[in-house]
Amino acid sequence: MTAKSSGFSLVELLVVVAIIGILSTVGLVSYSGYVKGAKRNSAENITQQIALAQSEHYANTGSYHINGGADSCTATAATSEDLENNLFDFEDVIPDDIGFEMCTFGSSASYTVSAQEDASECAITVTKNGSPQRTDCD
Repeated sequence: MTAKSSGFSLVELLVVVAIIGILSTVGLVSYSGYVKGAKRNSAENITQQIALAQSEHYANTGSYHINGGADSCTATAATSEDLENNLFDFEDVIPDDIGFEMCTFGSSASYTVSAQEDASECAITVTKNGSPQRTDCD
């Protein structure tokens, strides 16, 4: 009589573990890409909210709120907080977890909103009369 063995061999088990490892690596890379894209879309939406708030600010005061220079600005946590304080009555509109800081530059008659990603060169800008433009956001 021959005994019939049941179960898995060590080689079969190692193959299954290797396949699961490969699939989880591919899934993690894809997930990271989706998260980065979602954060960039969120930053783009916030720049449009700032543009709308600028229109309201202009209607109330006759000038746009600028926290940078005439031609550029450096987005920092302080400039983001300044926008929240002055355009959104201290409301937390720019969440810390999206990885973008915001600032505005221009003059009292025209403005550009700039969103700069913390960990890359990605920048999103919106002008007074334009739609969002992405630069170096591969």
